[in-house]
Amino acid sequence: MMQPPSEPSSVTGGETADALAAAALTKDSLFSQVRRLLAAFWASRERNELLMLAAGLVVVVAATAYMQIRLNAWNQPFYDALTHRDIPAFIRQLRIFAELAAILLVLNVSQVWLNQTSRVVLRQGLVHDLLNEWLEPLRAFRLSNAGAIGQNPDQRLHADAQHLTELLTDLGIGLLQSSLLLLSFIGVLWVRSEHMFLPLPGHRLYVPGYMVWCALFYAGTASVLSWLVGRPLVALDAERYAREANLRFALVRANEEIEGITIHGGEADEQRHLNRVFDTVIEVSRRIVAATTRLTWITSGYGWFTLVAPILVAAPTFLTGDMSFGELMLVVGAFNQVQTSLRWFVDNFSSIADWRATLLRVASFRAAVVTMDNLGESASHIDLKESDSPTVRLDELQVAAPAGAIQLSEPHIDLAPDERVLIAGERGAARTLLFRAMVGLWPWGTGRITRPDRASMRFLPGRAYVPPGSLRTALCYPCTTDEFDDATTARALAAVGLERLQPLLDRTERWDQRLNDDEKQCLAIARVILQRPKWVVLDGTFEQLDAGSRQRIKALFTRELAGTGLINIGTEEHAEAFFTRRVQLKTDPQGPTFSPSGRAAALMR
Repeated sequence: MMQPPSEPSSVTGGETADALAAAALTKDSLFSQVRRLLAAFWASRERNELLMLAAGLVVVVAATAYMQIRLNAWNQPFYDALTHRDIPAFIRQLRIFAELAAILLVLNVSQVWLNQTSRVVLRQGLVHDLLNEWLEPLRAFRLSNAGAIGQNPDQRLHADAQHLTELLTDLGIGLLQSSLLLLSFIGVLWVRSEHMFLPLPGHRLYVPGYMVWCALFYAGTASVLSWLVGRPLVALDAERYAREANLRFALVRANEEIEGITIHGGEADEQRHLNRVFDTVIEVSRRIVAATTRLTWITSGYGWFTLVAPILVAAPTFLTGDMSFGELMLVVGAFNQVQTSLRWFVDNFSSIADWRATLLRVASFRAAVVTMDNLGESASHIDLKESDSPTVRLDELQVAAPAGAIQLSEPHIDLAPDERVLIAGERGAARTLLFRAMVGLWPWGTGRITRPDRASMRFLPGRAYVPPGSLRTALCYPCTTDEFDDATTARALAAVGLERLQPLLDRTERWDQRLNDDEKQCLAIARVILQRPKWVVLDGTFEQLDAGSRQRIKALFTRELAGTGLINIGTEEHAEAFFTRRVQLKTDPQGPTFSPSGRAAALMR
């Protein structure tokens, strides 16, 4: 047997879940996060649909940019007709405007449809990818014990994924549209600046592309100011999403535990707790309000001044008579289109900060999920072997726990399939970790576990699981309902005292809420009767049952389930003469330790 060191040691070699995930993201850049998500989309079954939508958007946005050029060119003859009071020309230009407007309307409606559809497909692809990665064997379980990054995965999979795809679609289409408009109108503005000048004392300074350089300087100044003032919004948005997730979790927990809260008269305490959590949301929201207000001084000021900026720049040329009113309006229209394109960053900085914060949450979650495969990779692992033999053998087993090594009173234990074994220990994490080690969920430690294959064993945790769907689905789980006929299911329910539920087998309800803890444990035993495994391993199940149910279940293991081996990790409280063998569970504080959580994961919220 391995000799424990004189001082507590860690079997992880420093590889906590937090450290692995944090290390992955420390080297991560925005480009890397986007690249990985794009790679996930490329590998998804929604790829072809996304590519078709993207191609459609490019065509529609390009066509819209072309029609915007036509509409801007329409300004000169229209305003010249007004200036010269030319009624036939005026009416002709109105007809042209109606044609242009009709085409732009069709293009705008098409763009909205493509935008909304892209949101749906992007979300579909992202959530499918996240669910597939999260629910890979062992990952979700390990992540739930990995500190802050494993908290509230529902928020990342639901709200964050939805918000990210909506922002990505809106910002992506806006950027594409602005880029095409810029490329289209910058040439128009350059040509129309040919005879424009900058008035200086005593002479005129002609600058090639005069209006273009003015637009670039104007928009560049506003963009730099927006970045400097609005940069704190990225961190603030990320913090707000984390606190909103905590509030949502607290509200759901209170709703699920409302019976216990009411019985103990704890409404006032619960209200104070929820108010404290809500206050953290309000506090960061107020900081976001202040940061947004500061940013608005830049964006709104820029927007208002844009109304007169092109006229002020072109006014010297117009006032000297070198430009007609129609030409002035054409130049103003082109300048505004260029400005609209260049100010995309300014106008969308809040949304960009929001997108960056949401991307960080989704990317960090996905990165953390993937790192769960490497959690404690260099650590000592329990040698878990499946064999054709019906026996269970435990050799020199030490389960590494946060507070020390969990051991058994006997170094070598051979269990026959007809034995009923009690592994006795006090209530606490040690018992659960041993149970998880036997399942294969907790591999860290030393020694060997040899058992039959997973399909021939049933592991019943202290909190019985009732899957969603009909009661028949829950009874047969994880098998399909067509594997057992009505007579067989009726006998199984009657054997555990749940015969009253037979008429309700095909009813779909929240059975996890409708059934009490005792009934849920009895339902789990009824599954065992149906599936007849070689072994059943219990994590203190007998302690969850009332006296009548406990005696009924014990009787089953001496009759219908007499050939099924039983390992109960529990207390001596209800041992009586039922168990044929007893083994003591103990903890060695000087033994190897392991904890999947740490401080680093908090950095990834």
